[in-house]
This record gives sequence, structure tokens and C-alpha cells, in this order.
Amino acid sequence: MLQSRRPFRTRPASPRTLRAAFVLALTAGIATAVPTAHAGPAQAPPANPAPAVAAKPYMGWSSWSMQSSKYPGLNPDGDYSYLTEANVLKQTDALAARLKQYGYQYVNIDAGWWRDNAWKPEFDDHARQQADPHRFPDGMKAVADRIHAKGLKAGIYLPVGLEKEAYGGGRIPIKDAPGCTTADIVHGDLRTTNGWDSAYKLDLSRPCAQKYVDSQARLLADWGYDFLKLDGVGPGSGKSGDQYDNVADVAAWQKAIAATGRPIHLEISWSLDIGHAADWKKYSGGWRIDTDVECYCNTLVSWENSVDDRWDDAPAWSRHAGPGGWNDLDSLDVGNGAMDGLTKAERQSYATLWAIAKSPLYTGDDLTRLDSYGLSLLTNREVIAVDQSAAPPARPVTPADAQQVWAARNPDGSYTVALFNLADAPAAVTAHWASLGFSGRAAVRDLWNHENLGTYKDKVTEALPAHGSRLFTVTPHGRALTATAYEAESPANTLSGNASVADCSACSGAHKVGNLYLGGSLRFNDVVVDRAGTYLVKVAYVSGDARSAAVSANGNGATTHKFPSTGDWGTVETVSAPITLKAGANTITFDSGSGYAPDIDRIDVPTS
Repeated sequence: MLQSRRPFRTRPASPRTLRAAFVLALTAGIATAVPTAHAGPAQAPPANPAPAVAAKPYMGWSSWSMQSSKYPGLNPDGDYSYLTEANVLKQTDALAARLKQYGYQYVNIDAGWWRDNAWKPEFDDHARQQADPHRFPDGMKAVADRIHAKGLKAGIYLPVGLEKEAYGGGRIPIKDAPGCTTADIVHGDLRTTNGWDSAYKLDLSRPCAQKYVDSQARLLADWGYDFLKLDGVGPGSGKSGDQYDNVADVAAWQKAIAATGRPIHLEISWSLDIGHAADWKKYSGGWRIDTDVECYCNTLVSWENSVDDRWDDAPAWSRHAGPGGWNDLDSLDVGNGAMDGLTKAERQSYATLWAIAKSPLYTGDDLTRLDSYGLSLLTNREVIAVDQSAAPPARPVTPADAQQVWAARNPDGSYTVALFNLADAPAAVTAHWASLGFSGRAAVRDLWNHENLGTYKDKVTEALPAHGSRLFTVTPHGRALTATAYEAESPANTLSGNASVADCSACSGAHKVGNLYLGGSLRFNDVVVDRAGTYLVKVAYVSGDARSAAVSANGNGATTHKFPSTGDWGTVETVSAPITLKAGANTITFDSGSGYAPDIDRIDVPTS
């Protein structure tokens, strides 16, 4: 990793986090039976019987969580000193013995393999990283061979760009590129790039630059590596602007890897710009969507720094994942108990989100000392099957409030449904079948506990501890729910403040109501139901970031709901919110209050 070093967070970073960053920088759905947001056609598996690279989210182990932690004993010879050949091979043996049978296969060596404990680098005669002889005395090929001997795959790490220390005054020759030197592969002004400005930006308009990437890829292939994490990639990683735009670098790496003839999985990191999702999908097999999950403290992670951020950040990316490329939520550190820094409930919720989001499942734990609970989380075959299945990633079907329900429709017509209580105190969470598009009865299976819970009518409710979760398969036996649609742009509605009708090609009526900010509001008039009661109203909306709105009926007290990001301002998603209505005509109001609300496309109100 030379990974995300986390200075760019929504919460202030801790002093230890900032210090680590500084050191590395210096050294370096109701109306229909199938809700539109969740029930798209499942993507078919590849026809080729030999699995393609990134056909499914990859599974394995990564060194970064332990080498970056202050946990006593992990890094006895200084920061990041955990990363050694002996430790990698110890984890390889443990992965083969304990997790390989469950699908875990990658052993990924992260940042520092070419640097000593003082972070001094090693390069070959062609400006390519070479193993530090103290960390990896037998060299990187020997390590890959040992990993392969266990029936596993070997992964390695590089930062994007030409590292400053490798420049050599511009005189270093590029391998298999007569006449090319390091001066010929970067911009003349030596502009820097990557998340820490530790490298010069490659000028890929110059043929020598592609030759350099080709030579790096050939070296990794000759060593026998099956996976490359390319880190510090932008736009993203807390940086923007032309010098941090590494789309061309990722494309060059894809081309170079293909030229080697070796199927190397290319994973890019970190906190990447969703505006370039199409590029990441085109050129790589996976992309980090967020900052590091590690806390850079005396445990591997902590709930608030930043495991919990993923519930806010994953929904926007959900539609971009599928065979060939996956949304990477970072390491899954749930196996080591106290060293993880989490409660049991938090560990289960962490693993649940990773599985339903179809993130790669790679743990950063010490596999030689997994506790029994952690081992049960990492080896639950039903939960792993959710991650590895042909279903799309889940996303919220309720607002992104403290109690949330996420769901995805499976190819067989069942639903994967997760309940989360993200509050700091126990609370009940209810999954209403109406949010999945049907009513009546459904069979419920508890995936963590391998237990059929029986048949439930219209909903299932669970009491959850703080930061707790449940994960179910819900199989409908009821009927499709019918609803009445009300378009936001209807002239029968009332707009207040800055609210206005805007074009929206993705919206159901080709229009939406936007500019709901600083007091702007939208009131749906004449919403008619036959009977008084609480209705689960599906709201279709557009929001490039997560935004909140106060929702009320008939002028009664409002409830503020947070709407998950749809990823951009041209994509429509839905969530369902309970609203109490009277028999006859009602009004339903969305008010921005003193903030900014999402744009509203329409609402669907159940007919009963």
C-alpha cells in the first residue's frame, strides 16, 4: 500500500494517522413485483469454463493491515517492519491450511517490499523496483514460487508513476527499449503524481513511457505474479487535476499485462473518482472506492475509522460492479478478535456488508491466530456464496438512516436481505416485503446461522445490538405489490422556494423536481388511499451525493431521512420510507430545510 494514508476523510484524522501520512509522503421498489433499483437482469457467468480474471470478486490475504498497525509485537523493528519473506510465507502456509478450501487463494504482498526498514528503496539497472535483500532475501520470484507450491496465487504492489528515487538524473536506460532513458518517460517539468506525490508522472504520449510500463509488467510476469495492486491512482486518492489523472497509466498497465501473456489481475487503489468509473471498468479488474479501512492505531481497524464509512460510500458504486470488475471495500479484518479492534456484532456487520456489496474478500488478519468466531465469519459458505454469486451487489432499499435494509434480487427470484443497526445503541430493524416489491408471505433463511426461520407475513423484524446485523435469504410466496405512481413534475403539485422542474432522461416522466435546497420543497397533492394506515412509499430520486430531506404527510410532524448517493446526477435509484396517511386525499411533502435535498423523480404509493 503506500496506501491511502488517510489525510482526506470526512472526519478529522487522528494524529497517528496524519503522522503515518507525513512519514510516507516524505520518504516516498413498491409499484411492481421487481423494484427497478434492485431487480436488473443477473449477469450471466462467462461461457468459458476456465474462470477469467475477475470473473468473481477475488479472495485472499493482504499484508498491509498488519504491517501498518501499532498493535504490540506486529512491527518490532519499526513501522512497517512486519513485511518480510518469513512472515509472508507463514501466512501463505496458514491460508493454504485454513482458508484455501473456502475459496481464498491470493497472497498479496503490499507496499515496502523493495524498501528497507528506513524506507530506502532498491531498484535494478532499469529503474524497476527490486526486493529489499533484508526483507526478501530469496527474492520475489522465489516467494511467488513458494506461494504457487501451495496451490495459491501470488500478488504484488507498485505505486503509479516513476518513483523519484528511480529517476537517476534521467540517465537510467529502459529495459528492451534502445535509446530510451528515464528522461524520456516522464514530463520535462518533472511534475509529480500519485496520492503522495512520491513519483514523477509518466508522459504516455511518449513511446518510451509505454516501454517502461511494459518492462515492469514483464518483470512481474517473469517472477510469476498473478495480481498487481497499482496504488495512489487518480483522479481520486484525495487529488485532482491533470497531473493526478492516471487513467492513461492504468490503460498502459492493462496493455502491458496483456502483452506478457500472463493473466495478471490488475487492482487499482485508492478512493477512486466515481466520475471515471467507466475507465476503471475498462482497464482494470477492481477498484478501491474508499480510503483505507485501517485505523493506523493499536488495532488493525476501528469501527469509526473507517469501517462505518462504507455504508455511506458503497451505494453510489453498486451499479458499476459485475464480472470483470468489482468495487473493492478494502481489507476484511474480522478474524483476530482483540487485534481487530471491533465487537463481535461489528465484525459480523463488517463481513455482511462486504459480502452483499460483492467486494473482494481479502483479510489482513494474522491467519496463524484466528479466533473461533473470526474463523466462523471468514469460512461461512452461505455468506461467501452471496459474495461470489451471479446476483448484482445489494444496495439500500430504505433511507440511509441509523437502521437500514439492503437487498439484491437473486437469479432464482429470491432476495438477499441484510438488516443493519448502525446506531450506538440496540434497536429493532424491519425489512418490509413491500420494499422488495411484493406482499404476503415469504420464507426466511438466516445465512450466518444456517437456519430456516419459517414463513413471515409482510415483513421480518429483528432486535439488533449496536452496530449489529442479520443476513437473510427471503423467498417470496406472496403476490406482486400494486401501487399508484405520482410524478414529481405534475402541475397538481406545489413547489416552494427554489424548487423547479428539470429535464431528466433517466426519470420516469423525463422530468424531475430539483433545486430543493435552503428551504425549497415539493408537495405532492391529492395522494389518495382507501384506508388509513402507514404505507411504505417508494421514492425515486437522483442525487450525486448523499442528501437528506424532511418527509411529512398532511402537515404533520416530519421525519428526516438520508437518501444514499445514486453516484451521479443522471442516475435514478429508489428507497422506501414509511408514511402515515389518512383515508382519502393526502399531501406528502419533501422539504430541504436548511440543507440540500435530493432531486425527486416520483413516488409510488401502495394501493393497500
